[in-house]
Amino acid sequence: MFELRLLCPQSQVEPVSDALDALDALSVSVEDADAQTNAEQALFGEPGMPPPRAGWQRSRISALYKSQTLASGALVVLQAQDFFVGCTALAIEAVPEQDWVRLTQSQFAPVDITPSFWIVPTWHEPPAQARTVIRLDPGLAFGTGTHPTTRMCLRWIAEQQHLGRVLDYGCGSGILGIGAAKFGAADIDAVDIDEAAVISTRQNAEANQVKLRAGSPNIASGLYQTVLANILSTPLKVLAPLLWSLVAPRGSLVLAGILERQADELKEAYAPYCQLNVDDLEDGWIRMSAKR
Repeated sequence: MFELRLLCPQSQVEPVSDALDALDALSVSVEDADAQTNAEQALFGEPGMPPPRAGWQRSRISALYKSQTLASGALVVLQAQDFFVGCTALAIEAVPEQDWVRLTQSQFAPVDITPSFWIVPTWHEPPAQARTVIRLDPGLAFGTGTHPTTRMCLRWIAEQQHLGRVLDYGCGSGILGIGAAKFGAADIDAVDIDEAAVISTRQNAEANQVKLRAGSPNIASGLYQTVLANILSTPLKVLAPLLWSLVAPRGSLVLAGILERQADELKEAYAPYCQLNVDDLEDGWIRMSAKR
């Protein structure tokens, strides 16, 4: 396996990437050439919203080829194209054989939610101090415990004395519903518009030996003592009347997937129904909640 590496300005990234794909690259990846420097640019976007900018000012493009001959041939073809102007060939290098499964697994270590509550992949042993453990491997659905929004919601769950009937709206991997079950909830609905998430939730619940109902949002019915929604700010705003209508008297609504700068937008969207407050913050993300 050989890797062809290029440096390209933002305007050339798309045509160069498309050309590499047409030239039989096994894979093409793009990353910020200025990552981990003062010139690094963060790109944040949300579904249904235009991206803040088209891409990074300078990008490093990497393409994998089966042989050095194929990689060199692709570079020769690229260099003859008008759209390659401004781009630079960095290297063609052999990629050493690796155990990619083991390498991937090494990137996912146990995650502590509290000193005694841990998310542990199946290829790791739980830490000695872990009293409550969710077994979860990376999959197709969001939620492995590594993202601040997931950790903040799980912390909230661990702090409660009584969760009552629970709804996890936008369940992803099912991690919040599973967490609720681990902390005593016995009546849990986990819903998502993505069928892959529903399947993942069922599989993860079974692997953790907990019971919950997983399905599309239309299975959510009645009132819940705890309503959890770890999505993103835009759908959370749209869902405000629905989510609040599902909260039982003296129940709690817990929202995450919100950037710190979006707090006022969420408060305004929920103002006709409840008073949202910021009750946790981690790495620029916040958790918001309200009590009926």
